[in-house]
Amino acid sequence: MSTALARRAVDRDILRLAVPALGALIAEPLFLLADTAMIGHLGATPLAGLGLASAILQTIIGLMVFLAYATTPAVARRVGTGDRRGAVAAGIDGLWLALGLGAVLAVAGWFAAPLLVGVFGAASDVAAEASVYLSISMAGLPAMLVVFAATGLLRGLQDTRTPLWVAGIGFTVNIALNFVFIYVLGWGIAGSAWGTVVAQWGMVLVYVVVVGRHAASAGASPWPHHAGVLRGARSGGWLFLRTASLRAALLLATWAATSLGSDELAAFQVAMTIYFTIAFALDALAIAAQALVGLGLGAGDVDRVRVVLRRCLQWGVGVGVVVGALVAATAWVLPALFTSSADVQALLPPTLVVLGVSAPLGGLVFVLDGVLIGAGDARYLAWTGLVNLAVFVPLASWVVVVAPPGAAGPAWLMAAFAIGYLAARGVTLWLRARGSAWMVTGAPA
Repeated sequence: MSTALARRAVDRDILRLAVPALGALIAEPLFLLADTAMIGHLGATPLAGLGLASAILQTIIGLMVFLAYATTPAVARRVGTGDRRGAVAAGIDGLWLALGLGAVLAVAGWFAAPLLVGVFGAASDVAAEASVYLSISMAGLPAMLVVFAATGLLRGLQDTRTPLWVAGIGFTVNIALNFVFIYVLGWGIAGSAWGTVVAQWGMVLVYVVVVGRHAASAGASPWPHHAGVLRGARSGGWLFLRTASLRAALLLATWAATSLGSDELAAFQVAMTIYFTIAFALDALAIAAQALVGLGLGAGDVDRVRVVLRRCLQWGVGVGVVVGALVAATAWVLPALFTSSADVQALLPPTLVVLGVSAPLGGLVFVLDGVLIGAGDARYLAWTGLVNLAVFVPLASWVVVVAPPGAAGPAWLMAAFAIGYLAARGVTLWLRARGSAWMVTGAPA
């Protein structure tokens, strides 16, 4: 096949996987945007409380994202070797691992919620709102982890359409429930948490049916295999460490924003919600890269993997430019959509401009990360994650010590995170991807 034909074939596969993945990924941050707007119109205190609780909850959930990221390449590699039954079985083992981990974390998290919130040293009224949201949300934690694992299984099977439908319907119901619970029933921030919990368990029921059908068609058992569960836990260990460094950076950013003041924290919460929306959008290409790289390495097609890497990078940077320009151009309009507080609105425009400028760099970083995850190169990602975190610590600390006044504070903090920290990640990822040590072919060990 000629280079041009190979490039077009890869582009078709990228779009086939990335477009539905984009819809599924964007559904969650779009819900968070709507939820932030609903809570934001209750006042700055509930919004700041949501910011703290979300940072803690997303840290816990984010640390468990290996349930999807480890499952996708493991399943895809087995599909590449022609072992569909083994692929589905590996994914089912991941589901059981997710359910067990989720149950343990939910119980521990419910008891520890006030302590976790107290670490940030927020004002008492903000801490009270955060504790309410976080405690209730723990009931939905096992469901969210099962959704992660089921999504990883389907991505490995080269199916990103089903997660799109499940996520779209689930988060639409979530928004409707939140509106009823927050405004109609007057439950405030607690209503937001309960709406999410109900929607998450509904999504699990749908995935149980979908995965059950795949198991029946492939002849795979729906019950866990001891060796498979342990293998999944072991392979996900390095990805857990990689994700831990990412979440540590996010927590450090939230702590720095808290030190600037309640209004600054609320503004940074809005800006980071938009950041995650951009990140999930760009991560659709990373999801496509994970699935295609795993499939290509499983089949031993190194040349195709190289084409996937190059084309995903080109798409990622290009999308980053477009999305970043849109955010920067609307920086003085977006704040009013998320909060009715004039003080918080006034703090946001410079921070959103910085965020827009950083988007192309984000496209590069997210795609390279997805490629190496798809290759199973998690050990490298784990160790270099510590290096990247070490770069961010002095940058965030400078913001805390200097405490730039007014809108400059959140803007400098966003620059430290979305430019300084992402630049460190970009360098370490590029140094690895330009070589060939990560291209190990065949079925997973």
